[in-house]
Amino acid sequence: MRHRAWVDSLPPLLTADGIEYDKSTIVPYSYRHTYAQRHADAGVPLDVLRALMDHEMLSATRKYYRVGEKRRRRAVDRVAVMQFDRHGTRIRRRVQALLDSEHARWAVGEVVVPFGVCAEPSNVKAGGHACPFRFRCAGCDHFRTDISYLPDLRTYLDDVLRNRERLLVADAGSTEVDDWVRAEAMPSDEEIRRVQRLVHRIKSDLDDLTAEERARIDQAVAVVRRHRTVMLGMPRVRQPLSDIRPERSA
Repeated sequence: MRHRAWVDSLPPLLTADGIEYDKSTIVPYSYRHTYAQRHADAGVPLDVLRALMDHEMLSATRKYYRVGEKRRRRAVDRVAVMQFDRHGTRIRRRVQALLDSEHARWAVGEVVVPFGVCAEPSNVKAGGHACPFRFRCAGCDHFRTDISYLPDLRTYLDDVLRNRERLLVADAGSTEVDDWVRAEAMPSDEEIRRVQRLVHRIKSDLDDLTAEERARIDQAVAVVRRHRTVMLGMPRVRQPLSDIRPERSA
C-alpha cells in the first residue's frame, strides 16, 4: 500500500515517444523484471543472469533475451537507414522494418569486417577470413558501412595518418627495408582520401538531422555497438606462440 501510494504521487511518467506510462502496471515485481532486462540488454551471459535471478529453468531466463533481441532489431533497422557504400553514397534510404526471413537473408549474405560489412561471396562463406583483396575495404564495391562504425572509421583514419608519418620519418632515417616493403606498408593517398570522404559524408548526414532524429539515432547506435564485438584496426596475422617447453639436458 505504501508503494502504491508513492507511485500514484509521482508526476506523469512519459516514454521516449512522449506517451504517458500506465502507473498501475508498476508493482514491486517490476523492479526485478527491469533488473533482469537491463542485464540481458547489456549482454550478460545467459548462465550468469540465471544465477543472478535464481531461476531454476534456463527457459525462464531466455525470455528476457527474446525481448532484448526485438530492441536490437529495431535499433539495427534505424541505423540501417544511414548505411553507405565505399563512395559515401547512401543506400537502403527507405528502409522499413524487415521480416524475420529478410533479416536472415541479410545476415547470411553479409559478414562483419573492419568498419562495416562485406558481401563478397568467398569472404562471407569463410566467415570474414578469406578476403581476396587483403581487406582493402575502402576500395571494394562489396563493402558497406553505417553510422554505428563512425568512431571506428575515425580511429582507423587517425592510425593511417600516424603510420604514414612514422614511415616518412623511417625513410628519412634510411631504415634498411626493401622497396616492396615500403610500398606495402605505406598507406596510399587514395585510401586516405576514400576514408576521409566517407567520414565526412557520414558526419554531414548527421548534421542534417533534427535534434529529435539525432537523439534516436544516437540511442540506436548505442544499442547496436553494445551488442556487437567491434574490431578496431585492420586484421593482423597471429604471431606464433613461443616454445615454453623446458630444455632437456643431454
